[in-house]
Amino acid sequence: MLKQYCLVLALCAPAGFADGPGVAVSHRAPADFALTADSDAAAWRDVAGIFMDHGPKGDPVAGHRTEVRSRWTSNNLYFLFICPYQELHLHPHPSRTTETNQLWDWDVAEVFIGTNFENIHRYKEFEMSPQAEWVDLDIDSTKMGNADAWLWNSGFEVKARIDASRKIWYGEMRIPIKSIDDRPPAAGIEMRINFYRCQGADPNRKYIAWQPTHSATFHVPEAFGRLRLAD
Repeated sequence: MLKQYCLVLALCAPAGFADGPGVAVSHRAPADFALTADSDAAAWRDVAGIFMDHGPKGDPVAGHRTEVRSRWTSNNLYFLFICPYQELHLHPHPSRTTETNQLWDWDVAEVFIGTNFENIHRYKEFEMSPQAEWVDLDIDSTKMGNADAWLWNSGFEVKARIDASRKIWYGEMRIPIKSIDDRPPAAGIEMRINFYRCQGADPNRKYIAWQPTHSATFHVPEAFGRLRLAD
């Protein structure tokens, strides 16, 4: 989640697991797998991703070309973020065992995902930091500022690592599908989605997104793309 004053974010032309404007494809994995935050792990090495490196109104954000890969099983939806950075802005007292409210004030990778195509203002938000902190929220974008949104618990898990020598951090999420969708997962099912990043400290803080919001907030569900489950 972002503060309402955050800058708008824009679309970088997708590649790999996208098959059209605003459509991303998540590929089936034969079984659930351990989280490694390693792009060369067997579960991830042959999976292509979308790339995003643009900011407000399509302006390039140099040095932050982010890749997002996705897989799914009968139980879980996985995302791997590969996040180049110029500077880190990290919580000084990270917790990896308890949820961190207002994690969006620090470096984060984010997934906003919804399965209600009639009321698109209801969706879930998942965030993780380079230190493997996490927060998940139940969002109604018509009621922003709900202090209880973060109390919802999906049971999702995260893994992160920082490669300081290359200035890249890696973040992996495993989200129980039952926490976001009443439908049994199957090839062809679609969900509404957007991906975001916040990186660095003010006044040089960077904002990156897959689909542009054309607003001062990330919470514009009308701008979401789609995620399609595929074999």
